[in-house]
Amino acid sequence: MRLLTIVLLFFQVVVTAQNTPIKKDTIIVLKEVKLISATKKKIETAMKMAVSVDDFLASSSSISFIKRGAYAWEPLLNNMSTERSVVTIDGMHIFGACTDKMDPVTSYLESNTLSSIDIKSGQEGSLHGATIAGSIDLKRKSTSFGLEKKWNGAYQTGFEFNNKQFFNLGNVSYSREKLVFDASISYRDAGNYQDGNDNEVKHSQYHKFNTSLGLAFKTSALSSVRAEAIFDEAKDVGFPALPMDLWLSRALITSVSYKQLFEKGLIRVIDTKIYFNAIEHYMDDTTRPENLVHMDMPGWSTTYGLLSKANLKKDRFSSEIQLNAYNNLSIAEMRMYPQDRNNRTMFAYSWPSVTTAFTGIAMNNSWEFSEKSQLNFGGSLGLNYNYSKYVEFNWIFHPGASQEKTRILPSLHTSYQLSVANFNFSVGTGYGERAPSISEGYGYYIYNSFDRYDYIGNPDLKNEISYEGNASAGFKNKKLNIQAKVNYFFIENYIIGRILSLGSPMNYQSIGVKGYTQLNHSTLFNFSLNSEFAIMPNLHWKGILTYARAKDDEGKNLPFIRPLSYHTSLHYKYKKIGFQTLLNGDFEQINYSPEYGEDQTPNYMIWNLSADYTFNIKNKKTVFQVGAENILNEYYSTYADWGNIPRMGRNVFTSLKFNF
Repeated sequence: MRLLTIVLLFFQVVVTAQNTPIKKDTIIVLKEVKLISATKKKIETAMKMAVSVDDFLASSSSISFIKRGAYAWEPLLNNMSTERSVVTIDGMHIFGACTDKMDPVTSYLESNTLSSIDIKSGQEGSLHGATIAGSIDLKRKSTSFGLEKKWNGAYQTGFEFNNKQFFNLGNVSYSREKLVFDASISYRDAGNYQDGNDNEVKHSQYHKFNTSLGLAFKTSALSSVRAEAIFDEAKDVGFPALPMDLWLSRALITSVSYKQLFEKGLIRVIDTKIYFNAIEHYMDDTTRPENLVHMDMPGWSTTYGLLSKANLKKDRFSSEIQLNAYNNLSIAEMRMYPQDRNNRTMFAYSWPSVTTAFTGIAMNNSWEFSEKSQLNFGGSLGLNYNYSKYVEFNWIFHPGASQEKTRILPSLHTSYQLSVANFNFSVGTGYGERAPSISEGYGYYIYNSFDRYDYIGNPDLKNEISYEGNASAGFKNKKLNIQAKVNYFFIENYIIGRILSLGSPMNYQSIGVKGYTQLNHSTLFNFSLNSEFAIMPNLHWKGILTYARAKDDEGKNLPFIRPLSYHTSLHYKYKKIGFQTLLNGDFEQINYSPEYGEDQTPNYMIWNLSADYTFNIKNKKTVFQVGAENILNEYYSTYADWGNIPRMGRNVFTSLKFNF
């Protein structure tokens, strides 16, 4: 019945739009026009101003999350884990230092430091490296030279009542003809949250500090140099779905770049960047006195990289060529001991000092046949090298396994776009390969608390190979914008964990040992329907409907595939006051995978509501917002909540933002 209601709601809006009288064109004088790529989205939502990077990404129909707590969610692009996607910051490759994936790249930034997020699906994302699912590029704010207003900035503060979260976000920029300065700072302090039954979810607190600096200088009328740095620190972060928490995580991300523009000729822009980032991550269970044996799991990741890209344009042909090169060293340890830390009983490398070196050249091209049709095509070729310093850990389960491995990773993609009147269509295909991740290739006794198995890597796994098809169709006029997208992946040598007949678990909570192995193939289908409708000039509706289905080579379900889900919202603006209401939820997860620890999760529906008021303080724009999430205080967990941890119950929030 709920499915029928949602579908009827979508089609009712479409029918209403077709019967709406079309007004004649009017002339409006615009003070300023900002051009933003269609693939980018501003870091803002009407529902909640103090949105985190995770919250914002969750508004995309192509991204879902695995949640092990209230912090550092693992983004799934096209319903695929982070091993199959490329997540970068301004094109820079950054690798987490946690074997449990509790420090995704998205956790090292705050929303006030970002200008946009570029999401590309499938092999269109191969510009940033070898991928199956696609790419997510987090783009930081970069102030232009010579702005009329030299100083700009914003400060935002607020409080959330459920977990007693207090936050402060601030950023400032300075612009002159030859000099630009950007800076940001943020701090969030949150306690344990309460679920829909008003029970405290222990170990769900977190404390996070983030700051960034950027300095740019014009070296000539058409060239500039820019240096940037990001520092992020998280302390006392609880993960209720895991048997341990985070004591400390620190990241330093730095880069220096040189950009050259050209007024004439085939080459229009050359942008070259060298970068360095270092991450340290310390998981332990000292806050879990119920654990019989304690364990520390520290990890370190260090990356050096080079990124150089050139933009070319000739008549109706344009191209972007990008060179990626990086070297990463990842180390992770396990240290077991009883209640007394001085009596250590075991030490092992869960990542045995693994070096990954990658060099790749990629190209994306666009050829406009006319104003209505366009062909996009491109590809990449990468060389991936791995070396394990302590390969003897891998030899225990895979005698004679390779200590070093070199792989060639090709990629190709093409798509055709056509616009006819108010309609648009596209169709595309792609081929790509990826290398096993560090955990898949070299992991040693990595405990998975979801299915309660210890995982072992295999250095001699084959490349994963993806064959992809995608299509979209849409309609847009002055009031209605509706877009349907579909993609299908056939993945050979699909990497997944299977129970090993040899070996015994190392963690006392484990029930066995699994080794990363490969299926003959798997299939994955994704569908999304996005719609926007202007009911009145000041009343707007948005709706999203998504569905996914994935199977292995025996027709069994793959884990962490989102069931049919929906998201529908209304936004009303009256003078200086705005009102927003939102309904979102998942249907019952019936295509779950018991083999990989999943169980059936029921359907749920969450109702959110917020209001904001815009006013001026000494001619400076100020916005105050108050709202509530999960108004009905529903108790629920989703298919992607690790160990069925319950989500947050009713949460009233306030926020005040001041622009200057």
